[in-house]
Amino acid sequence: MTAQDPKILENLATAIGQTHGRQPASFIAEDAPFDPAQRHWLNGLLSGLHAIASAAQGGAEAEAGTALTVLYGSQSGNAEALSKDLRKFARTQGFDASVAALDDVEVSDLAGVNHLLILTATFGEGEPTDNAAKFHAALMDEAAPTLPETLNFSVCGLGDSSYAQFNQMARDIDTRLAELGASRAADPVFCDVDFDDDYATWRAAAFDSAPFKSAAGAGSAPEPATGGPAFDKSHPFIATLMVSDCLSGAASAKRVNHIELSLAGGGADLDYQVGDALGVWPVNCPDEVKALLAATGFTGAETVMLKTGPAALRSALLTRLDLTTVTPKTRETWGVEDVGESAQIIDLLQTGLDLDPQGLVDGLRPLQPRLYSISSSPKAHPGEVHLTVGEVHYELHGSPRKGVASTYLGARLAAGGAIGVYVQKSAHFHLPADDDQPLIMIGPGTGIAPFRAFLEERAARGATGRNWLFFGDQHAACDYLYRDQIEAWGADGLLTRTSLAWSRDGAEKVYVQTLLEQDGAEVFDWLEAGAAVYICGDASRMAADVDRSLRRIIATHGGKSDTEVGAYIDAMVKGHRYQRDVY
Repeated sequence: MTAQDPKILENLATAIGQTHGRQPASFIAEDAPFDPAQRHWLNGLLSGLHAIASAAQGGAEAEAGTALTVLYGSQSGNAEALSKDLRKFARTQGFDASVAALDDVEVSDLAGVNHLLILTATFGEGEPTDNAAKFHAALMDEAAPTLPETLNFSVCGLGDSSYAQFNQMARDIDTRLAELGASRAADPVFCDVDFDDDYATWRAAAFDSAPFKSAAGAGSAPEPATGGPAFDKSHPFIATLMVSDCLSGAASAKRVNHIELSLAGGGADLDYQVGDALGVWPVNCPDEVKALLAATGFTGAETVMLKTGPAALRSALLTRLDLTTVTPKTRETWGVEDVGESAQIIDLLQTGLDLDPQGLVDGLRPLQPRLYSISSSPKAHPGEVHLTVGEVHYELHGSPRKGVASTYLGARLAAGGAIGVYVQKSAHFHLPADDDQPLIMIGPGTGIAPFRAFLEERAARGATGRNWLFFGDQHAACDYLYRDQIEAWGADGLLTRTSLAWSRDGAEKVYVQTLLEQDGAEVFDWLEAGAAVYICGDASRMAADVDRSLRRIIATHGGKSDTEVGAYIDAMVKGHRYQRDVY
């Protein structure tokens, strides 16, 4: 068909338009340089195309699934990742799901929701995650609004059963929603660190519940399942260790290693942004496996059953099972009642428990990957990912103990060795899109990791925004991680200011929060100029102390009341100008 067939096109356009109850509209201006026949033909064609587009749009609207709200509270990223999986699965069930952090909604907003699924982690000792604290406080408040029984909800918690307040956040939210009048569509599920199976069970139960089944696909056909990333927790990429260098000086009380891994062959499925984390699958120390076998009298050649099938005991202990953590399941399976809080698996086994090989395995929880903040920019190091990892060493009950992943990366994995990894995306701890925006980065010790990545990224992007780094540790002489790189950034102007806190180099202990308050007036000026504040490191002490210092700075130099300080911080959080990567 060509422009020589105006009548055919005109008839087609007219027919389409009439099908939808309209005649060809006038799209061509009367004074346009076309004769009447050309104008009539073009109006007919454009009218028909418009009708097609409108029909397609209307059809898409008609096929929209039932509304579903998915909310998450996430610190390390697991609950956030599962919420996105839930959105994909919801589409296969005829639901159109929206996903948001708990703090992105008001409790009163839930009154207009009919289907609600919540995934929330518990942080620290039964505390809410950073992006759920405000919601949790409002929900638990006596003044929380009554919710309609038409709000059908279910809650899935992510936790660690070795903590006393196991899944406390999920328990609180589940109980309180029901107290306020909402309807529990499916019972809550409280997952341990090995959450995959329990999450899948909860997901199935929620969508099989009567309120969800009756509403599924109202006005729509279920969408086919879409594929996820090629590499994830269950399907890691096999990376290669290129570099493991000690960053600490000989006199340091710590050993911090700079790790470089090759992602060659991973392609786009391993693309990461600064601020993301890397999941690392470790292997247990052979010496610890040997000690455990000696304590039980097993050879390691015995066959045991795991979820994935039969395996040799030694292999299972090396690569599949957590050899450290005593959980409620451990105590129940092994019939151990009186266990001190600090007791580890080897301590229990050395008391002479009467176990067979399968009984031993049944009392151990699965080995889990460790998440580390990425300390490199992909623009500066294409095809690589860098980590800054402090080796964990301590003494317990008179014997030396150590961390699994940190010592595997730093001491037991040789250059050229293979290790399973995956990228854990972070939606809340990234550089601002505005390269002119000032940044205040606070990360003592290994908390420097994401800020090394931030600064490499800003350098690669030619960002002009000011950068202020607060860093420190015990001693400048042996604990100044990435010293040459940081000093070079200061010399070339990328780092506008560097504030260094060495807690053991003087008569008085100096921490990053000490320097924050010393420079409080300038810090407040930066905040008023729109600076984003990032904190990385220990949550219970450093991050909490820094938060208190920031609030005092705002109160003192901004002349604000406690209420006004709270509103100021809340506004920063909503504007993504106050972000934390804490653990």
